[in-house]
Amino acid sequence: MFMRKDGSLIIQSDNTVLLDGRHLTSKEAAERLARFADLVKRPGDLHTYRFTPLSVWNACAAGGTAQQMIDTLQAFSKYEVPMTAASNIREWADRYGKLCLRHQHGSMTLTVDCEAARSLLMDKKAVGDALLRQLSDNVWEVKPSERGRLKQELLRQGYPVLDLAGYHAGESLKVALLQETKSGRSFRLRDYQEQAADLFYSEGNVHGGSGVLVLPCGAGKTVVGIAALSRLNCATLILTSNVTSVKQWKNELLDKTTLTPAEVGEYAGPLKQVRPVTIATYQIMTHRSSKQHEYTHMKLFRERDWGLIIYDEVHLLPAPVFRMTAEIQATRRLGLTATLVREDGCEGDVFSLIGPKRFDMPWKQLEQQGWIASVSCTEFRVPLTGTYAECYYQAAPKGKLRLASENPNKADVVQSLLDLHEDKQMLIIGQYLTQLRQLADRFKLPLLTGSTPHHEREMWFNRFKAGDVRALIVSKVANFAIDLPDAAVAVQVSGSFGSRQEEAQRIGRILRPKPNANEAWFYSVVTTGTKETEFALKRQLFMTEQGYQYQLVNWSESMEINGEQAQEVAK
Repeated sequence: MFMRKDGSLIIQSDNTVLLDGRHLTSKEAAERLARFADLVKRPGDLHTYRFTPLSVWNACAAGGTAQQMIDTLQAFSKYEVPMTAASNIREWADRYGKLCLRHQHGSMTLTVDCEAARSLLMDKKAVGDALLRQLSDNVWEVKPSERGRLKQELLRQGYPVLDLAGYHAGESLKVALLQETKSGRSFRLRDYQEQAADLFYSEGNVHGGSGVLVLPCGAGKTVVGIAALSRLNCATLILTSNVTSVKQWKNELLDKTTLTPAEVGEYAGPLKQVRPVTIATYQIMTHRSSKQHEYTHMKLFRERDWGLIIYDEVHLLPAPVFRMTAEIQATRRLGLTATLVREDGCEGDVFSLIGPKRFDMPWKQLEQQGWIASVSCTEFRVPLTGTYAECYYQAAPKGKLRLASENPNKADVVQSLLDLHEDKQMLIIGQYLTQLRQLADRFKLPLLTGSTPHHEREMWFNRFKAGDVRALIVSKVANFAIDLPDAAVAVQVSGSFGSRQEEAQRIGRILRPKPNANEAWFYSVVTTGTKETEFALKRQLFMTEQGYQYQLVNWSESMEINGEQAQEVAK
């Protein structure tokens, strides 16, 4: 049997790849493998990846080829690459570009250069009423209104559609980036921001105009969105996660572009301003008085002739917005996110309706360039003790998870970390309000939740930025769109089951560059011997794929972080 001693990968015929993290070539192998495969689990040093049709198609959309992917497997494989694995990559990659939407002679057409897909269209069951008529052996006329749903359904059948049908220009709006911000600082796009915006814009032709740009929190995704807007010079609808994010987008637009306050509208909370650039939340777009009623504010998609729609935090896109997006495929669409991971498995709908991944910047590469902070990740495992442990063992499965998450012994870890990082600003983040209230009472710290009035939330954020408050306790409101550049420490005391994107977003809160050493620390506190430890491993998958390593520390009842141990943990 063929065997290479320096191989760090074992490729299996079921499209899974095992990576030995102890091997000298494992870091390079992981970096190249992540371009077309997803990390699915990592027990110890053995990491399991899987390549899928969607991961291969995203790689193809970014310019990758089947041969490059197979070459990666062959270069790092310990054993011979199974023929079935290589064959699957070739088959999936070969499908990319074989179905193509275009505008020809005043009609929208679908050209199909694939016999199996032609048979699928002849049957018509999978594509419903999207096709008007067959024009030739491999060309069909398509209803423009069904453009999105056709792409969705064909992808579900295993055939991605390359959409070159183009876009309408939308309402014209003159926008330019400033060389000096209105707050008096010099401003220019970073190289990677310029590259990301250029890949989306693609000189205004049909090869651009839709797709997703993946950048870490703190790397300036908002600036990339603004750059895309300035290239297209058109009315733009921006959808984002919450009211705080709406205001941050507005501040950035007014600070870094020639737009005036009269041209930028907020469509959130009590404000319903529809202006050439309008910023709204997903929550307001999906609001309705009951399940039987229409979505009150979905009309915003048609209130102006938008030339661009920006989906901030596109991994959060709710189903009703997906459905509306399927109807407006003639409008340019830009998705921004730190991770394409969706816990609902709808990555395929993002690919079909927003567009493929156009740009993905490795987190560690940005760290090495100093654009984001260097983060040390530590997982503390804390025991359950006393009557709380007895309650845990008698509880139903769902109750067990909550009891493990709210383990009162976690407070001692928080106390030690507050002492250890007494000169740093800290966020203490959790899922359960009872737990967070107890921590707020014990440490006399402000608690911010979804029910905290916006003005009060902003007041505490501003005091934190000013250094008047050294720590905040926050619920899930901290997962997205909070600009706290001085936050250097995050302590996660509980989370949403095994959510990989939540872990990435929480770490993202402390990634903004720091003065001097440019360091940050992320701590996850979990209860040992419970389901919470399994969820913690799953939560860490995306960050592990990005090259981050978690130090594991077992916490005893009497343990304190001090002296030499503090220095070790801080490393």
